[in-house]
Amino acid sequence: QVQLVESGGGLVQPGGSLRLSCAASGSDFSIYNLAWYRQAPGEQREWVASITTGGITNYADSAKGRFTISRDNAKNTLYLQMNSLKPEDTAVYSCNRRVLPQWAWGQGTQVTVSS
Repeated sequence: QVQLVESGGGLVQPGGSLRLSCAASGSDFSIYNLAWYRQAPGEQREWVASITTGGITNYADSAKGRFTISRDNAKNTLYLQMNSLKPEDTAVYSCNRRVLPQWAWGQGTQVTVSS
């Protein structure tokens, strides 16, 4: 059973940067297309960015030009570099497979963008 552990969130001022990590255990990470998602208070979880097994990336319009998704298969870890952060980026960020069936969700990591 795959376990996902996200980290790297925190409180940052508008315009700041954060790098999120997602460590996976219990499966061969490299054979899956992966993604980052986020959920703001009172909102549904939304897709942010994804990366294929071959390294092809795709981003939601809200993330284009500011966020970069990457993966290190040797470390079974997924990353999200977030730059030029805005208050509307405030949410709990989680990682998972890009398509169903998805793994059990981890606890996520809280990102708060505020001055």
